[in-house]
Amino acid sequence: MSQRFFSRRELLWKAGGGIGGLALANMLQGASTSPLAPKAGHFAAKAKSIISIFCYGGVSHMDTFDPKPMLAKHAGETIPGKKVVPSQGTPGGLMPSLWDFKKYGQSGLDVSDLFPHVATCADDLAVVRSMHTISNDHAPALYQMNTGSIQTGFPSMGTWVTYGLGTENQSLPAFVVFTDPRGGPIGGAPNWGNGFMPTAFQGTQFRPTGDPIVDLKPPQDMTPERQRKWLDFMGKLNAEHHQKNPQDTELAARIESYELAFRMQTAAVDAVDIDKESEATKKLYGLDQEISSYVGRQALMARRLVERGVRMVQIYSGGGNFNDSWDAHWDLKENHTQHCTETDKPIAGLLKDLKSRGMLDSTLVIWHGEFGRLPISQRMSGRDHNPYGFTVWMAGGGTKGGTIVGATDEFGLEAVDKPKKINDLHATILHLMGFDHTRLTYMHNGRFMRLTDVEGEVIKEIVA
Repeated sequence: MSQRFFSRRELLWKAGGGIGGLALANMLQGASTSPLAPKAGHFAAKAKSIISIFCYGGVSHMDTFDPKPMLAKHAGETIPGKKVVPSQGTPGGLMPSLWDFKKYGQSGLDVSDLFPHVATCADDLAVVRSMHTISNDHAPALYQMNTGSIQTGFPSMGTWVTYGLGTENQSLPAFVVFTDPRGGPIGGAPNWGNGFMPTAFQGTQFRPTGDPIVDLKPPQDMTPERQRKWLDFMGKLNAEHHQKNPQDTELAARIESYELAFRMQTAAVDAVDIDKESEATKKLYGLDQEISSYVGRQALMARRLVERGVRMVQIYSGGGNFNDSWDAHWDLKENHTQHCTETDKPIAGLLKDLKSRGMLDSTLVIWHGEFGRLPISQRMSGRDHNPYGFTVWMAGGGTKGGTIVGATDEFGLEAVDKPKKINDLHATILHLMGFDHTRLTYMHNGRFMRLTDVEGEVIKEIVA
């Protein structure tokens, strides 16, 4: 009489009453086995959520937060001892700023006339004037700012944060991305992708206009009861697949995405319903002006999302190519006037709204692009890319407002005092979120990978 022997996998399944299936079913019910269940960092965090305002295309630092009087003194001249190589040719001489600067707040922070509303929040801003990056091209520079690498295929910062901390609201995505109505940034979804990590940690893109989430509402003939039965049946099939394929790491993320979509049908509708906000709040964000309404709407939704436990929200200002973004190769005045007017009031409104609600201390707001602009003219009235020196600022989330770190040279060409790499910026952000950046790792291809690769130091001067 022949005997049939069970494999270890089958024995565990049958003798244990389907241990794997029970665990999976538990996960489907929103238990702590969810890949996005809340987790603790390495130490007490100063911030619990992030709102990133990404000015795609490259903001001119010497026209916004880094005044350079020497540009006016030496207008039309070349930089002594420097050969500036532009990315697209047609270089000119030194080009003065087209806007005036004034000092604001008790800190005396210099802000140009392009940001009159943000200037009123000067004492909340921690400004780093000495950032520099590797690439002079948009896509690799975007990838480095978002993922720490100039190459595609690496997890985004939002992915690392949600991998490390999970989310406080299992009925909303942990990481939400808003793009510009004119198009997404060059490089597309890898800017907020999961790279080599499970897909559960990738960013969820919300639409910039109309319904933020496509197909959120089920068909009219799909009742909640019927949909629940459908999900339960699919969960049963997936449990069987999981029992046969326990190494399928994407399965949990795939099941979780179905369940999250089901829960979002109620939670997400409420989270993005800005009609519930007062008219005063809408005006604060610039929704009463057409030019600033789309960024204001996204910024207001960002506040509502982090208020409900979403871990990170990223807002892209600028889409497509050239003047649709901050990429001011031709007419700096027209380009930056437009994009600053689109973002100035919404950003200031966000900071003031968070502060009035007691949320700024726990919400880290980051303003940045992928690089800056050159101090010389291009095509007479534009500026070319500048990866050698540019400005970013942070507010809230444990940062020291009213501080300035580092400096570019007297013409704004390159970082010369306390130069900071993108790795340093990422290390600082992770520190404020409660992580030692050298210990937040993920095993991939036999190596413990990290957002900051093999370098990076916390910018301690801006940590409160």
